[in-house]
Amino acid sequence: MDAQTTLPFETFWPWVMNHPNCILRAGTPEATLFDDDDLHWVYDDQNPAELLVQLVRGKRLMGELLVQPELVAYVETSAGETAGEFLFDLISESETDRVAVYTFVLSHGYESDEHHGPVH
Repeated sequence: MDAQTTLPFETFWPWVMNHPNCILRAGTPEATLFDDDDLHWVYDDQNPAELLVQLVRGKRLMGELLVQPELVAYVETSAGETAGEFLFDLISESETDRVAVYTFVLSHGYESDEHHGPVH
């Protein structure tokens, strides 16, 4: 995945939920959660208007990211600056502005037929 591509949020979200062990970091322009060996990512999508991504150590919540799908027009994907990193910028657009409201960095790019185990 060398070139920048786009995909719908509705395609990205179920896919990223199947790849919790592949997330290196996730965040907003204001804050970023970083993965580590003793941490794991947990998703809560029971409320479709507010999708929750949590970073947990054992049973202790280390941080969380609240994703509001209505803010996301599409997902822009590209290779990261570091080898083995792939960026997924969740883009919000208005008539005058375009901004990545959320960013996920994974250890691999998007492939529609990949599956890395059950959702936590």
